[in-house]
Amino acid sequence: MAEAQARLQALSEDFQKLQQGMSQHRREDAAIDPVVQSCKAPWIHAKNSRVRSRRTLAFNNQEFDRLGEGETIYKISGPVLLKQDKFEAEGIVKGRLDFISSEITRLEGQIRETQEKLEKKKGEIMQAQAGAQAAASKGQEIAN
Repeated sequence: MAEAQARLQALSEDFQKLQQGMSQHRREDAAIDPVVQSCKAPWIHAKNSRVRSRRTLAFNNQEFDRLGEGETIYKISGPVLLKQDKFEAEGIVKGRLDFISSEITRLEGQIRETQEKLEKKKGEIMQAQAGAQAAASKGQEIAN
């Protein structure tokens, strides 16, 4: 009986650690959203921040595709707008968008993996609880 309780306690602690890890992933996910939002037009909205982020990335790529060769591009540097070469601007923006996209993909993978671990641990806890209850029932039957 004590062994079953110890196993159940260990499983519960593991489950809590996984939940804390999930909370950390969600905080990281929320931290990416403002970075992406700084790149976007104000009229793009979606309920899910990752969906919104992916739409923003697609929107920015479309904007660069629409630019002509003679168009002037400016970069904000503090309170000043600086003229920037189109090739350089495309490289910087695409690099940033690639980084953000890879971070979103990485976080989605971590969240999915942690959710799977949580479900597995939940099943183990339920099995351990059922085993502990069965052992307790047998103990009561033997005592009677």
